[in-house]
Amino acid sequence: MCGIVGYVGAKPAAPILVDGLARLEYRGYDSAGVAVLGPSEIRLHRDAVRVRELEAGLPKRFGGKSGIGHTRWATHGVPSQQNAHPQLSADGRVAVVHNGIIDNAAQLRAELEADGVPLTSDTDTEVLAHLIARAPADTLEDAVLTALGRIEGTYGIAVLHQAHPDRVVVARNGSPIILGIGDREMHVASDTAALVRYTKQVVHLDDGELATLRADGYQTFTRDARTTKTAVTVDWDASDYGTDGHEHFMHKEIAEQPDAVRRILKGRLDERFHTVRLGGLEMDARELREFRRVKILGCGSAYYAGQAGAQFIEEVARIPADAEPASEFRYRNPVIEKDTLYVAVSQSGETYDTLVAVQELKRKGGRVIGLVNAVGSSIARECDGGVYLHAGPEVAVASTKALTNMLVGFALLGLHLGRIRDVSPADGRRLIQALQALPEQIEAIVGDEEHLAAVAKELATAPSLFFVGRTRGFPVAREGAQKLKEISYRHAEAYQTSELKHGPLALVGPELPTVAIVPDDELLDRNLGALQEISARSGPLTVVTHDGVDLGVAPAHVIAVPKSEPELDPLLLTIPLQLLAYHAALTLGHDVDKPRNLAKSVTVE
Repeated sequence: MCGIVGYVGAKPAAPILVDGLARLEYRGYDSAGVAVLGPSEIRLHRDAVRVRELEAGLPKRFGGKSGIGHTRWATHGVPSQQNAHPQLSADGRVAVVHNGIIDNAAQLRAELEADGVPLTSDTDTEVLAHLIARAPADTLEDAVLTALGRIEGTYGIAVLHQAHPDRVVVARNGSPIILGIGDREMHVASDTAALVRYTKQVVHLDDGELATLRADGYQTFTRDARTTKTAVTVDWDASDYGTDGHEHFMHKEIAEQPDAVRRILKGRLDERFHTVRLGGLEMDARELREFRRVKILGCGSAYYAGQAGAQFIEEVARIPADAEPASEFRYRNPVIEKDTLYVAVSQSGETYDTLVAVQELKRKGGRVIGLVNAVGSSIARECDGGVYLHAGPEVAVASTKALTNMLVGFALLGLHLGRIRDVSPADGRRLIQALQALPEQIEAIVGDEEHLAAVAKELATAPSLFFVGRTRGFPVAREGAQKLKEISYRHAEAYQTSELKHGPLALVGPELPTVAIVPDDELLDRNLGALQEISARSGPLTVVTHDGVDLGVAPAHVIAVPKSEPELDPLLLTIPLQLLAYHAALTLGHDVDKPRNLAKSVTVE
């Protein structure tokens, strides 16, 4: 994996391909390349470099009106020129870019080598180029279908063939492919970010679908028949993918959170009946009352948001709820209950582990809704309904505004379920007023950045940290540790505060700082007792709490956030941890938006 672009039309392809790759850089990658179809040959330029270096090294004569490009995040083979995409067939007539993993690549490589085909890379992708070139077929489409018939695994591919200069053929199975409809030109990409500069009209391929792109249009089909697709309009603009004067995308997205929360709330709060309008669920009150349990599935930060969401739903709606990593869900052969509402959470809507969990649920008759940020994404289309997050494009690998809107999304869902059951109008009014206050409260936290930056500089020098929280605060601690690990590369562990004395307390001492989440709620006394335990062992303390709380100890740092209602406090307590991680990474000189070894949208297993 990571980013695919393609073009066919009347314009020079190379500049469009390079621009598209630049707009996909945020996904994370280690090499890049483009191939264009010249008058007599496929011209290839690739290397283990950044996109701008790739552009600077383009040969002067690199013309062509159709082409494909790729940014690669290594799965098979180290980052190198020979392993970069596009991959060519032995005769140089076929070029392929590919996201996903071919499970039977080793077997296919052995067969090709036995037939005397020279393999020049370590990638699984190269076998596709050879299989397509060797397929006995009259059309490129048939050759691609024949080759894909030999493949086991996942793929999103784009194929260029010297003998078919008027087209690019693409295919999808488990990895996103999106067509962009231009003016007498066609684009393709794995992410709408590469398309929005050129068109707002896009078509999402489904698994098992292929498409032929020509300058005058496109045709979609499967192995068995032609298909008909409806284009959708993308709301995001090319300007949404700029830093807007901020040093990093992550910093911009932290600052955008008040407006992102306003967007997700807009039109959804029903002050007359003190409830929430969620038409996207496509279920009425009678249907929703039938559910006896809520199961939330997500990966990474989405999973931690799911843990906080489960806490909110159980506390407010009084329905048993829990969260589980989507990456583990299908492998334990889960029991799918007809009276359980399953919720899939993903910023991109393309997270492969979450997508296959949704597909497993659907196969077994489960009712699943999505909390997704990307309209028209795979998970959004697979689910029975859902809640769009409306956070806007999130470019930085470390999620901030999308995670915050996930938490708001769960609050909306929990209040909706609660008012259908036993939540009183008074409690509904209380929570709606708290939701309405969130944007201004987040602005106040972000406005404390100078103080948070100073704290982060001290924490950045520690080789390891604890993050601790109890009940509502534990998902906050987990997300805080995750953020710090992702972009500062400092080791951080999250524990329930109550679990410290059952083992981890042995590590507490002057060299191990602890970031403690201490809301002013019904468990304040218990949390204060834990602070005493840490302080008694000379453990440096940074306490994230509310104004006016008497901590009973003298921590190294106190970070106070505005007080919300107890059920919504976790959302506000999370915000300063984003800025702590950001400034710790800056202190250590790391690339905040492109952390090592990570990608924005994980579309492989």
